[in-house]
Amino acid sequence: MTIKRFGAEGGTGTGGQHLPFSSAVEAGGFLYVSGQTPMTDGEVVEGGIIEQSRLAIQNCLDIMINAGYETKDVIHVKVVLTDSRYFQSFNKVFKEVFGEHPPARICMVCDLVVDVKVEVDVTCYKAP
Repeated sequence: MTIKRFGAEGGTGTGGQHLPFSSAVEAGGFLYVSGQTPMTDGEVVEGGIIEQSRLAIQNCLDIMINAGYETKDVIHVKVVLTDSRYFQSFNKVFKEVFGEHPPARICMVCDLVVDVKVEVDVTCYKAP
């Protein structure tokens, strides 16, 4: 089995810090996208849960598309919210994106290491 790493040089986090992990790893038809927050060019994009959710998901989609995957290939999503009151709003955004091809999902509430409201990661599958 071949393992392919995307963004293995690492990205840029808040304050310009180097992130020491790949943005995604592909193996055996699976693509594992690292957790994405509502950041652009290493800076948190301000906004409410709707705006932050859209950007965190879009960051995942951008990585997937770069790796040759589509929304229909997403089989599982992990979501971390910093407040349980964000659940319904996040679900609205989630349905906008994945409505036709809903993946399995887990959603949890806990603190994040970056001052954002949400973090999302996805797992995709496409037969090799």
